[in-house]
Amino acid sequence: MILSDSQVLIRVLIMAGITFLLRILPFLLFPAGKPTPNYVLYLGKVLPFAIIGMLVIYCLKEVILSAALPPYCLPELIAIAVTVLLHIWKRNSLLSIGGGTILYMVLVQTIFA
Repeated sequence: MILSDSQVLIRVLIMAGITFLLRILPFLLFPAGKPTPNYVLYLGKVLPFAIIGMLVIYCLKEVILSAALPPYCLPELIAIAVTVLLHIWKRNSLLSIGGGTILYMVLVQTIFA
């Protein structure tokens, strides 16, 4: 399906409008002079852990844990171990997630290819 220039422009304007609305909405809902509601503070504490947990489950949902099928889920286990160790060592999420991801990609593209 080929879109005309006006259709592309309309779609871009809609996306820009929605993006702008989503960016300004927190400032409208929670003005600077008012205290932050307790449920927002609670969600700020628990959601990061819930999101990381969901990402781990999503990433590992198709891993076959079988002793009969090589590579025996070794790339995943090695990358998870390195991610955890990096995080315990440096306490830096970007470093641990990035390092584990890069290691996993190297493992599956070279060693376990």
